[in-house]
Formats: sequence, C-alpha cells, structure tokens
Amino acid sequence: MKNVNLDQLASVPEKKRREILKSMLAMSVAGVGTILQGCGGGAESFSDASGTGSQGGTISPNGTTSPSGTTSPPLAVKAISSFSIPILPDTQFYPRYASEKMGELYQKLYKTINPLYSNPFKTQTQWIAAHSADLKIPFTIHLGDVVDQSWYYTAEGSSPWTSSTNLVANGQLNSDQVNKEWELASQAMQVLEVAKCPYSICAGNHDVGAIGHDMQWGPDWGVGVTGFNNDDGYQDGGSHRSGIFQPYLQVFPTERAKQQATFGGRHASGFHEYHVFSAEGNKFLVLSLSWRASDDALAWANQVIASNSTIPVILVNHQLMGIGSDGSTAADTAYSNYLWDKLIKNNDQIFMAVSGHYHGSCTKIKQNAFGNDVVLMVVDYQMAYMGGNGLLRLYDFDLTNNKITASSFSPWVPVKPSSTLNQFDVAWLTDSNQSFSLDFQFAKRFSSFNKNFNIPVGTSTQALTDIAKSLILTNYNQAPQKAVVLPTGSDDYPKVANTLAHWRFFNSAAAEGDAFPYQAGQQIKDASTAGVNPISLHTELGKPGDLIWSKDHHPLSASPGSLRFLNSTGTRASYFTTDPNSSLNTEPFSNGYTVEAFIKIDPGFDASVNGWMGILYRLGPRSELTGFASDDGDCCLMFALSNLMEIQWEIVPVDQNTNLTCWSGSISAGQWLHIAVVNNPSDSYSTTLYVEGAPVLRNNSGMNGVRSVKPAAQMAVGCGQWAGDMSTGFLGSLGEIRIVGTPLTSDKWLTARAS
Repeated sequence: MKNVNLDQLASVPEKKRREILKSMLAMSVAGVGTILQGCGGGAESFSDASGTGSQGGTISPNGTTSPSGTTSPPLAVKAISSFSIPILPDTQFYPRYASEKMGELYQKLYKTINPLYSNPFKTQTQWIAAHSADLKIPFTIHLGDVVDQSWYYTAEGSSPWTSSTNLVANGQLNSDQVNKEWELASQAMQVLEVAKCPYSICAGNHDVGAIGHDMQWGPDWGVGVTGFNNDDGYQDGGSHRSGIFQPYLQVFPTERAKQQATFGGRHASGFHEYHVFSAEGNKFLVLSLSWRASDDALAWANQVIASNSTIPVILVNHQLMGIGSDGSTAADTAYSNYLWDKLIKNNDQIFMAVSGHYHGSCTKIKQNAFGNDVVLMVVDYQMAYMGGNGLLRLYDFDLTNNKITASSFSPWVPVKPSSTLNQFDVAWLTDSNQSFSLDFQFAKRFSSFNKNFNIPVGTSTQALTDIAKSLILTNYNQAPQKAVVLPTGSDDYPKVANTLAHWRFFNSAAAEGDAFPYQAGQQIKDASTAGVNPISLHTELGKPGDLIWSKDHHPLSASPGSLRFLNSTGTRASYFTTDPNSSLNTEPFSNGYTVEAFIKIDPGFDASVNGWMGILYRLGPRSELTGFASDDGDCCLMFALSNLMEIQWEIVPVDQNTNLTCWSGSISAGQWLHIAVVNNPSDSYSTTLYVEGAPVLRNNSGMNGVRSVKPAAQMAVGCGQWAGDMSTGFLGSLGEIRIVGTPLTSDKWLTARAS
C-alpha cells in the first residue's frame, strides 16, 4: 500500500476508497499540529477523504472537457515554476451558525473538536496560513457574502475594527470568546493577517444593507433577466444605499485593507479594492468588486487596469456568471453581460474572473474584443452539507506546463470528530466541474500587454495540486460505513408504538402511469395499527390527470410504488386532507415526534411557479392564534420546499407566540430522498432535520410541541395554505409519510428493516 497513488485513491468508488484508506492507517502520523508558525510555516498535519464522482477532466480553451476518468500524465517530469491561489466562496453560514444568536451550532455539533477549528471558516484560513509555503500561496481571494445577516452588527453590539484590535493577544482567536457573526468573520480573516498572508475581500449582497430597509439584499439580477441598467439605486453610492449604516465598512474598512502588503487602493465608496502580488518573478493584479458596482466604480476599475497596463488581472466579483438548474452549467446573466460590456471585454489584461453567489460550480470561456480567452468561473458551496462543509477552491498556476488546475476540497472534514462523519463528509471533490485543468499558454496570452512575462526555471519537483491532495488525503481515519439493507417485501420496515398515521402512496394493482381515481373523497388509507387517520382527495383546485400511480420508489422504502403529483402550480393542486374530526388535527406532540417522508421533486420544478410548495401542512392561519406576534397568513405547521429547493420544517410551539424553523440546504430534483424530522423533549425540545440520514446544520431547539388554530383545521398533504386559501401544490412524487408521537432513532426509521 505504500505506493498508492492519491489520484487513483480519489477516483475509486467511495466504499472501496475507504477500505484502502483504513489499510493505510498503520503508517499514518496521528494528531494535528496546533501551532501556527506564520505564513507558510508550521508542520500541521491534515488528512482528508475523497468524495465520490468522476475524475476531473481537462477543459481546453474552447471549453470542451475530456472524458471523465482519464488520467493525465504526471506533470512533475521536470522542475515546475508554479504558485497557487486559494478561493474562499460564500462563507456566510459559517459565522452565522457559529454565532451565539444561532446557538453556536458548529460548536454544539462538534464539541470535542480542537478550538482552533471550531468552525469551517476559521479552519479554512488556518489551513491556508499553515500551508502557504508548501503550496506557494502569494495571495488569497474571498468571493463575498462574508456573513449572512449583516444587520445583526448593531443588534449584537459588534465592535468596529481598529488597528489595535488583536484577537490573538486577547485570547479570542483560540477560545472563541467572541461569538458574533461579524466578529467571527473578522476573526477568521485575521488568521491570515497574523500570518502575513495577504488577501482581498469584497461585500456580497448579504454583507450590505439593513433589516427593514428596501436595500436589504436588493434585487438579484440572475439567469433569465434579459436587460440590466445600473441606475436603480442599488449599486454602491446609489439612492437605496445612501446613508445606510454599512457594517462591512466598519469591520473591513480601508485602513484594515491597507495592512495587506499587496494593497493597491480602494474605490471612494470603500467597497471595491485592488491588490498586486508577485509570484514566480511576475506581477498579478486582483481586482475585487463588491456587489452591484456602480458606473463610477467601474470607471475606477478601468482606470486601475490602465494604470497597471502590463499586469495580468484576475477579476473578482460576488455575482457574475450564473449556473443552470443542474448546478454545473454556466449561464450568462444580465449582470454578467453588463460587466462584460463595461469592463471585461475591452480589457485584455483580464484573463480570469471568479465569482460566487450562485449555488454550485461552473466554468465558461469567452473571447474578448482582442480574440483572447477569458476564463469565467463560479464557485459557491453554501447549499452543500453543513453550510458548505469547509469546501474551498485552489487554483494551481503551472507556468512551466501552461496549465491552471482547479481543485475543490475541505480542510475542515478531517479535523471533525470521526464519530460525526457520514457519507456527506466529502473532502476532495472529483466531479469534472469541481476538479479540472485548463490548458493556458501564459506568455502567449499575456503577450499583447506584457512581452516580458517570465517563465522562470522551476523550483518545484511536484505539482502543487498533488501536494494539496497529499495534505488532504493522507492519514485520514475514515469512519466505517453502515450497511445498507434493501427491503425484502412491502412489510419489511420497523413497526413502532405511538404511530399516529402512516400513509403509503402505492397501488400494487395499478400499472405504471395509471390514473388515481379522481373523485373528491377518494382515500389513501392509514397503514398504522390503529388506522384511524386516512386522508381524502380534494379536486376543486386540480384536474383529472394530476395524479398517477408509479412503480418508482426510494430503494430503502418498503412501499413498492408512489403517487406522482403533476401539473401543480401556485393555483393548481390536487391534494389530500385528514378528516375534520381527526385527533391528528390538534395533536400537541407533547412527547416529541418523528415525521418521515419519501419524496422526489419533479425535474420540472420552477422556483417562480413551484417555490414554497407544500408537502404536509396543519391548516389555519397562525395569525388567529391568541397572542401570536405576527399577522401573516402562514400555518402552525409547514413541511415545504422553498424557492431555493430547501426543505422547510416550521412550527409554532405550544408555549411560544412565534414560529421556529429547520432548513436543509438546496436539494436536487429528480432523485428520491428520505426526509426525517425528529423532535426530542429530553434535549431541550431540539428538532433535527435529516436528509438521506444526514443531519442538516440549520436545526433549532425549544420547539415544544405544535399549536393548532382550531379542531376543524385539518392536516393537508400535497398542498400549502396562505391566509386560509390553499395554494402551491406539490410537484413530484410521494412514497410514504409517517407521523409518530415520539422521537425515533435511525434504526426505527422507515429506511431500516423489520428485524
């Protein structure tokens, strides 16, 4: 096993890879170094796991990708001149869910973790600082959305940055005495400052504005918007942002940016900056534009480039290119077209542009006005497991071999307690949109403005990507995988006490595509022991053909089929409700609960049409509850899909006059998912939402029971409700829904077997 190739290790199937890694542990070096030795210093030993997926292909200048799974010849056949740039994409959920106001979720989930790595953001910067010399890192780039809820700056009493601020000296860097969103973000970036590792930063849409103001986050000029005029007041200095208190400028002011050795200057607004760094005998300029740069800011950017006319430019912008619904296909947006015309197209020095904002990863290559390639890339992992799970992007600029290699990995996964790891803890991504190489002729590409661009004699004997892979993959102690046991029949699942209802949406006598009997009152029976809570069809908002039987089902569901809900929109729905006299309508769930569902979202999901579609609701406007603090039209229990395809579990507890929510990250359409919601009274009424067995990050506590408006306000399946009116039917397939009046462990879920 001593000669196992890490590229091969990263590409083998997950189960086999874990077996290989376990067999390598005998020669591993235990422990993780805890001393930060300065930029590039230290011998911190990290290890990691590869993810599943195809081996990254090679993207040529015209954007084509080689067949996945091909293995490139090793680059280290001669000494290599190279450097690498880490990218920190949309860190917003890390400081939010490590903050005190959100219950310090990372610290709570990983209680035994080394305090140096108590949240993914700080772990990312610790890793960069510790391995800057190993990976020849001259500069780090942040893509914006540093925090998630900028307005909490004043509510939390956060302090502005000053030149005397020293979170290391006062102990806050290691002990996490500061648990405020902005200060946690400041703390993470100060790791790089202390280590003398320069970086750029920019404000994303979540970093600007104030709550209660129409500036809050502002319009999202995304995919499908045909035009863009930058004169609506949302850009920096515009009327919508004029006079608004901006926490970003308090925490990352110009005088802080000036502390970076690479700092070149900032726009007068304070939101945009540029840096010039040196690598391998050449200079590079990073032009970092915050969200919605004004025309004045773009004029400044053009002047910056003109004043540095021989330097290649990497453009950074929070929101630029978009991503298609598959999470990997690049798409132009109104704003990307605007910036292309106003800044990129006519500046030949801009050879690469990196942005975040849109969930996923993609690459697109366009030709500028000079006929030269510009590489446009989007990187954003905020909707991945655990708010991004510490994933970052590393670009390896190999000047000798004329390649730019992209790698995406997480330095946080290997420092998490091994007992917490599961199949979602993927730390080296190998899909072709996450791990790939670009053929890039540096000297030729830069010749029009810098004929003296130098390719020096190499000093490295190994590709920096391979060094990073070794740092991540070696010595990783992978947790064993749980055995997956498929059901042997339709009755092969655990029967549990206090099952209040169990609806199984299948008909063994129906052929694939047969219509559900479309008559009002047609029932799906309750398969629980008591069997007292069937649900009945409502047809007033739907039409025949909206419901059809299918043999399709989740492989771990013993129910051998499903019911497809078709044609649903905001106003069209075929749905089911409990009986008006059902005790389930007013069940307080005083002993906790477990709600399970097998769902499959239709690939035709359209956020503008199907966003906020209902899976399971307890009907009745919660505004009618005595003492409830809001007059909105939402319900006391909502199990739904947001417009971002996030699972939403939201309830009004029996002892509170407010609503509390658990959220998943963005899920995928077209695949079966098992969703479980478990409420545990013995643990402060904490509620944990699981997707395919993995606990999500955005859970909640204090969710004591569920209130109801009135006995006749039924439970509804397959539709939502707003202000008393049914709306937004479910689009997709339902296999089973089970409601149990106690918290269940996973060995009692519907994904387990009867014995």
